[in-house]
Amino acid sequence: MTLKISLLAIAFAGSSFASAQTWTPPRTPDGHPDLQGIYTNSSITPLERPKELGAKEFYTEQEAAEVQKRALVPAPIAERSGTEAHYEFTQFGLDRTQSQIAFSLRTSMIIGPEGRVPPLTPEAQQRNAQRAALAKGHEFDGPENRTIQERCIIWANEGPPMLPAGYNNYLQIVQTPAYVVIMQEMIHDARIIPLDGRPHAAPNIRKWLGDSRGRWEGDTLVVDTTNFTDKTNFRGSRENLHVVERFTRVDEKTVRYEFTVDDPGTWTKPWSAEMPLARDKGPIFEYACHEANYGFANNLKGARALETKDKKNPK
Repeated sequence: MTLKISLLAIAFAGSSFASAQTWTPPRTPDGHPDLQGIYTNSSITPLERPKELGAKEFYTEQEAAEVQKRALVPAPIAERSGTEAHYEFTQFGLDRTQSQIAFSLRTSMIIGPEGRVPPLTPEAQQRNAQRAALAKGHEFDGPENRTIQERCIIWANEGPPMLPAGYNNYLQIVQTPAYVVIMQEMIHDARIIPLDGRPHAAPNIRKWLGDSRGRWEGDTLVVDTTNFTDKTNFRGSRENLHVVERFTRVDEKTVRYEFTVDDPGTWTKPWSAEMPLARDKGPIFEYACHEANYGFANNLKGARALETKDKKNPK
């Protein structure tokens, strides 16, 4: 995909949000706003606000244009650092100029004066330290020791909450009177959300994407999700994670996506974020996660080879 954008003709999502009250969304036959379509949440807005910006929540349009101009110019490989230094991003669809971007005037997705994830509780710090200590030296014992992303079970950005990843940031929303379905491009998981008022599943039933229940509050779809597994580990949270999402169509091409996450055993307080979902014509292509996933198998083969060598040549 090629980014189609003129910095002189940007319809900033932040401006669109402000005018949402004067825009009437199209409606489905049952009378609710029609959210259906293919969207991207690909973004240059960081989840957390850079510390040098302090409590500044929004850029001016001129400031945002400058930020976007800098962000959308590919840097030469020699200027990149860390994991970016060893290959050319455009060969893997990871360069931002290859994607449609959902722009916003926000300086961070997280809202509020801090603009950052609250501190972990002492309990969470201890829990994460213990988990890291138990895993050290056993990273390649077996498939179960690798991340759920590497094992192609789910991808962290699938959520909820749904956050942009390095690439493959499309999602599709489908509505009926009884359900809303959100299908993700990354690993093509579909979250089926009932709207009939049924309670959450029993506490002993745990799901990779949690147990979602939806309802309409005026023109906003509200989705409440609980019953996560202890393996999902969203930013240190585990099975007690509670996510509330809000979807509001604010203009012809934009859905405002908001979420609040809470886990008293993980963060010192709940926190919320907001971002636009920008409409696109699609289509969404299959993401074959395990296709040619040689690295996963080779890591485990390498570990077995080292173990065999150590057994033959004990110290």
